[in-house]
Amino acid sequence: MSGTSIGLRTLALAYVTLLVAVPVVVLAYRALKPGLSSVLDSVRDPVAQHAFEVTFTVAGISVVIDTVFGIAVAILLVRYRFPGRRLLNAIIDLPIAVSPIVVGLALILVYSPTGWFGPFEESNGIAVINAKPGMVLATVFVSLPLVARAIIPVLEQVGTDQDQAAASLGANAITRFRRITLPTIRIALAYGVVLALARCIGEYGAVLVISGNISGQTQTAPLLIGDDFQQFGRDQGYALAFVLVLIAFAAILLGAYIRRRQRRAP
Repeated sequence: MSGTSIGLRTLALAYVTLLVAVPVVVLAYRALKPGLSSVLDSVRDPVAQHAFEVTFTVAGISVVIDTVFGIAVAILLVRYRFPGRRLLNAIIDLPIAVSPIVVGLALILVYSPTGWFGPFEESNGIAVINAKPGMVLATVFVSLPLVARAIIPVLEQVGTDQDQAAASLGANAITRFRRITLPTIRIALAYGVVLALARCIGEYGAVLVISGNISGQTQTAPLLIGDDFQQFGRDQGYALAFVLVLIAFAAILLGAYIRRRQRRAP
């Protein structure tokens, strides 16, 4: 083993230890210090249960939208050539570069009562700002690239020969998608969905701006944790943060398992 390899491994281990492992261990210690029963009591709290319900509802709807959009965009970019293709390919990555706070402010400018679509929403009784539809929009925006970017490399590697052969034999688009495309991308799709779900559950900035953070209505688990630390100084925030870390850790393990299957797949 060369000195360079040892140095790089030491640097990587130090990075992971100081920036990831130590904070997580301290958080787990602080959450479990009063006992496991305290963590369970914090989760059973009606406000916390409603916050988790809102979190998983918004995340679930957002992941469905991300999945449909991600599959459609991946197929469009890989299998078709059209004007503006490069621009679309670049725009997909925009949520990665833009701050979630900026996303929330932009959505307010568009969907608030004084925004572009404000009069239409008011005349049709539609609530977007300080409501779940706006939270879904914000969450979808920040998680937009994850499914598409997981699928695109697989479609590029496979190519279009099978799809074109099926089309020449008379298979329509739905049949080709069901019999050829979907089996090809199933593992990559599962990986992208797991990443998107984890991202949606943990979203804070964009949802904070557009939801109004109304307790018992539009408050998600990350927003409740922020309130516990910043306003009330309650230890419940440590317990809820520990639960979210466990969920994220489970998503990481599931993602690693899916990636391992993807490498082994023929």
